[in-house]
Amino acid sequence: MTKLFELHDVAKRFQRGKESITIFDGLSLGIEEGDFVAIMGPSGSGKTTLLNLLGGVDQPSAGEIRFAGSRIDSLSETGLAAWRAANVGFIFQFYNLMPMLSAERNVELPLLLTSLSRARRRQSVEAALKLVGLEDRARHLPKELSGGQQQRVAIARAVVSDPKLLLCDEPTGDLDRATADEILKMLSLLNNEFGKTIVMVTHDPEAAKYAKRVLHLDKGRFAGEELAA
Repeated sequence: MTKLFELHDVAKRFQRGKESITIFDGLSLGIEEGDFVAIMGPSGSGKTTLLNLLGGVDQPSAGEIRFAGSRIDSLSETGLAAWRAANVGFIFQFYNLMPMLSAERNVELPLLLTSLSRARRRQSVEAALKLVGLEDRARHLPKELSGGQQQRVAIARAVVSDPKLLLCDEPTGDLDRATADEILKMLSLLNNEFGKTIVMVTHDPEAAKYAKRVLHLDKGRFAGEELAA
């Protein structure tokens, strides 16, 4: 399989006053195209920081991050924004939907950064909402939807531009078990049937079972790996 992501000796440090706080130092990781990786670890272990580095939201203090063979750690802010728009979909714990916009308008948001015509944007939005089973709720506001439905709208928004990579930060953390399993089955479908590469941060062992690999991050290092049963 093709390596989609490669991290080589990545370090990440934050400055707090005169104090330098190290999150990672010498972290390396390979993620293959079509992989579904769950990252687990205690609070403060660097899980969300790692996700931000993979998504080009943050830059490493040292080391290299390569995506499909090309370095992204040396891109400018403008270059990173263009790379994210073309390659990455984000799914968050609390959905991050715009409360004043309908489901279809929320899903359309990433497409407003593209050169697609209004008709093409509408077609893509309809397809994404159909994929998550919410085509009949297109005109509903977030407050008119359940938590699970809001997360499905967020998934539709994440995939509407057909990115290669989905980054999920505790995507089921605000949902009950049954609804969480529905969302995780949808992620599995996107991985298995549509070939999306998924990296998911989770504290939930039940959620991690849906992944193909489970990595345990502790004190800025990978402490172990499990393969799915």
